[in-house]
Amino acid sequence: MKVLAAVSGGVDSAVAASRMVAAGHDVTAVHLALSSNPQTFRSGARGCCSLEDSRDARRVADVLAIPYYVWDLAERFKEDVVDDFLAEYAAGRTPNPCLRCNEQIKFSAVLDRALALGFDAVCTGHYARIQRSGGKSILMRALDEDKDQSYVLAVLRQEQLQHALFPLGDSLKSDIREEARTLGLLVADKPDSHDICFIPDGDTRNFLKRHLGEHQGDIVDTDGVVLGHHEGSFGYTVGQRKGLGLMEAAPDRAPRYVLSIEPVSNTVTVGPRDQLGITGITGEPVNWCGGASESPFSCRVQVRAHGEAVPAIAAVVGDVVELKLETPQLGVAPGQAAVMYDGERVVGSVTIGNTSKARER
Repeated sequence: MKVLAAVSGGVDSAVAASRMVAAGHDVTAVHLALSSNPQTFRSGARGCCSLEDSRDARRVADVLAIPYYVWDLAERFKEDVVDDFLAEYAAGRTPNPCLRCNEQIKFSAVLDRALALGFDAVCTGHYARIQRSGGKSILMRALDEDKDQSYVLAVLRQEQLQHALFPLGDSLKSDIREEARTLGLLVADKPDSHDICFIPDGDTRNFLKRHLGEHQGDIVDTDGVVLGHHEGSFGYTVGQRKGLGLMEAAPDRAPRYVLSIEPVSNTVTVGPRDQLGITGITGEPVNWCGGASESPFSCRVQVRAHGEAVPAIAAVVGDVVELKLETPQLGVAPGQAAVMYDGERVVGSVTIGNTSKARER
């Protein structure tokens, strides 16, 4: 099989590519240049897409003795990931840029180009599994629960999963590093990237302020009483506690959490922690990873990349899914993804549009 291995410069994608070579496939490595100025995309172990990463990726290809190319997707990345990130925050939602990158870059732009060039599949270092059965490709959780990335891959369509390979899904991260050492790969002990790659200092609020500007507004309680002020509602997300500066303003001096964000009025509403819990989610559009289930159906729902999946009932009307959670969840914001699971199998995902409070049931 002719395989295009997306090599980021980290240990996971390096071992994934090496396993494809060991399996006897015709492998070509490609590194994605996602910034017109790579030096702005990384600081130490944060992010990815740096000059350091591209050099490490080339060294991996040299060790594996496979062809190596760099694909410039900076413009596409800016439009589909960075601009989308800014637009979502400006609209009062909380996006997941890694999910969007997987959807629009790694398994849309890259896969489309790979297939056009005659490749059969794209291989990545994601921790997830794919089971092939009856002509379908079923997305599954990874063996390593701590590294499982099925949540951010649940946006992939069936035709994309058909051409995706995740060689690390049955392995533990500790074993991957040891395998890299055995292969003589210099990235064996390289720290994992984390946070948002295009915000190298990790300061999301200042990044948003630089791009969206300052917009003075009020921080209010649920009765509309002004407790404080802010420089832009986009700098907050549902469930946030730190950075509000309201301890003295609150009558009972109790901690306050962001309950909702209204971008039109530029208002941030805060309240006590017990008002954060939600049990209802409405989301669209729905992406069925391996085929829709008959509505209504029982499942487990995960609302953040490394969160717990809780029991729920899903009702489907067209492309809209209504989820009723058995256990109230905190800090759930519009714009996040809600991923439905049946055991280890990924059923599908939706983008959260609205939520309902536990006390409203």
